Amino acid sequence: MSQIKSAEEIAAMRGAGRVVAQALAAVKAHAEVGTALTELDDVAAAVFSGAGAVPAFLGYHPRWAPVPYPGVICASVNDAIVHGIANGRRLADGDVVSIDAGAFLDGWCADSAISFTVGTPRPEDVALIEATEAALARGIAAARPGNTMGDVSHAIGRDARRAGYGILAGHGGHGIGRAMHEEPHVPNDGLPGRGIKLAEGLVIAIEPMLILGGRDEYTHDADGLTLRTPGGRRAAHAEHTVAVTAEGPLVLTLP
Repeated sequence: MSQIKSAEEIAAMRGAGRVVAQALAAVKAHAEVGTALTELDDVAAAVFSGAGAVPAFLGYHPRWAPVPYPGVICASVNDAIVHGIANGRRLADGDVVSIDAGAFLDGWCADSAISFTVGTPRPEDVALIEATEAALARGIAAARPGNTMGDVSHAIGRDARRAGYGILAGHGGHGIGRAMHEEPHVPNDGLPGRGIKLAEGLVIAIEPMLILGGRDEYTHDADGLTLRTPGGRRAAHAEHTVAVTAEGPLVLTLP
C-alpha cells in the first residue's frame, strides 16, 4: 500500500533531494568529450560522501538482476535507456548521456535523473531530451490531490506519443520514502481517471523514458542490468521526486 508522509517527513526527504540534485549538477558539469563514466561515478560519490549521504544504487540488487548494481550512479549513453553501468567508456562528441542518482540522508531517500549531450549535439537528440523533460513537467503538474494515477500517466505519455516517441515498455516511476522503491507504480502512459486517487502526503518518483522512433521494446545487455533499445535508437530519461501537497506538487529534488 502507498505510504503517506507527514510534512516533517517530506521536509526530511527534501534534504536528501538537495543532495541528489547537487550530485547530478556536479556530474553534468564534469562531463565532456573524453571523460570516463567511472570519473562521473567518482564525482557523485564525492558529493554524497561530503553531505553524509548514502548512495541508494550502490549494491542495490533488484529481483530481476543477476548481480547487485556496482556503481553510485546509473550512466546510460545513447541507446542505453536506463540502468547503464559507469564503466571505463569515455564520452564521445555528440553522445546523449542519462544520469540517474539516488541517495539516503537521515534514513530518507530521493531519486532523480537528467539527460544531456556532450560536444556537438544532434538536433534530434536535443528535441528528444526536451520532449522527455516536458513529459516530466506534465506528469509533475498532474500530481495533485484528487487526481488519479492515470491522470499523471496520461499527462506524461499523450504528447510524447503524439510526437512520435516510444515509451520504455513495462517501466515507470514509483513511490519513495524510507525505501527507494515503494508503492505505487507510476506508469508513463495510461488513461485519465483510472488508477488510485492521489492523496496529500504521497511521494512519488516520476520518470519518463522516451525513445526515438516510436518503439517501446528493449533488450538486456550481457551485464543483466543495462536496458538498451533495439537498432541503436537513442533514448533519454528525466526524473524528479515529487510530493503531493494541498498547495500542489512539490519537487523535492531541486538544488
